[in-house]
Amino acid sequence: MSASQTSDVPTLLVKIFGKDRPGITAGLFDTLAAYSVDVVDIEQVVTRGRIVLCALVTMPVGGTEGELRATVHSWAESLKMQAEILSGTGDNRPRGSGRSHVTVLGHPLTAESTAAIAARITGTGGNIDRIFRLAKYPVTAVEFAVSGAETAPLRTALATAAAQIGVDVAVVSAGLHRRAQRLVVMDVDSTLIQDEVIELFAAHAGCEAEVAEVTERAMRGELDFEQSLHARVELLAGLDASVVDKVRSEVRLTPGARTLIRTLKMLGYQVGVVSGGFTQVTDDLRERLGLDFASANTLEIVDGKLTGRVTGEIVDRAGKARLLRRFAAEAGVPLAQTVAIGDGANDLDMLNAAGLGVAFNAKPVVREAAHTAVNVPFLDAVLYLLGITREEVEAADLA
Repeated sequence: MSASQTSDVPTLLVKIFGKDRPGITAGLFDTLAAYSVDVVDIEQVVTRGRIVLCALVTMPVGGTEGELRATVHSWAESLKMQAEILSGTGDNRPRGSGRSHVTVLGHPLTAESTAAIAARITGTGGNIDRIFRLAKYPVTAVEFAVSGAETAPLRTALATAAAQIGVDVAVVSAGLHRRAQRLVVMDVDSTLIQDEVIELFAAHAGCEAEVAEVTERAMRGELDFEQSLHARVELLAGLDASVVDKVRSEVRLTPGARTLIRTLKMLGYQVGVVSGGFTQVTDDLRERLGLDFASANTLEIVDGKLTGRVTGEIVDRAGKARLLRRFAAEAGVPLAQTVAIGDGANDLDMLNAAGLGVAFNAKPVVREAAHTAVNVPFLDAVLYLLGITREEVEAADLA
């Protein structure tokens, strides 16, 4: 029976709640089957061992509503459960246009912050149709299915609220594309890994202070990225090439990085990295982590020594966005279905070009410009922004 066919049909809402155990759903519908009713809708949720099962069914024929009520109540009582049956007309009201998924991450997620998010959704004209938990570890992640508000203004309103109350919120348009194959591209330094690779090389060259000074000049706007890159790499001139292996061994993955990549790969996503660092490290990461794409600057090595120069195409702010588009074309993934993750200002073009740009423990200017932000130190928290549950993550770990 279609929704239009049930719009004026008398219906019963049967609600069962109590201690969960195997067989409750089958038992309820076995009971209802004796009255030849049609199922219009079903909702079930289990929280801390307590079940709430709702069945919306057509009114039984032949004037047996009273008998159905008595039978359902008797069955529920036999299981030490409670039943509530409400008569009405038709199906649930149609959901409004403008449908979005709103994912909220908290560490912890407080009642106060949840109330603020819900109020802001209502304030934009949105209605919360459904809520469910995606994860309880390493962060609490819940998802709201929202209708009645367009995605872009809803995202803007909730970004402001999130900054005020200290939670992370992602808003994406609902639709089949959310579960379609995607491409995820991330920055490396201070995103995929905890380190700044140029600083690891500088430590072996004994020039950490000089490299830090050039970095500071770049942050003050006195040098652009390419100028600062060349200035810092010049300080490495004469360093023995054997230091590359030492730096590779010193690189520390961000907590959750392996889980993020393994889960994405198990679900059919393609994953890549772009870096203002060096291919001598990113190529190793690509092999170790099974990445599909990797691009970075290349340190020139001649006669077993670093020359203090880089070769090839420079990967800077504009270069990262260009590489995102290139990877997407090679992967056969529309740009709207790409996800970019980064922490610095040189990631902004890439974050803005992607279908979803995620600022990971980023500087304020990056958080404000990105579609959403993750401010917990676990890279796999990004999975929940994509609607991937903790159960799916654990299944990928076991595979």
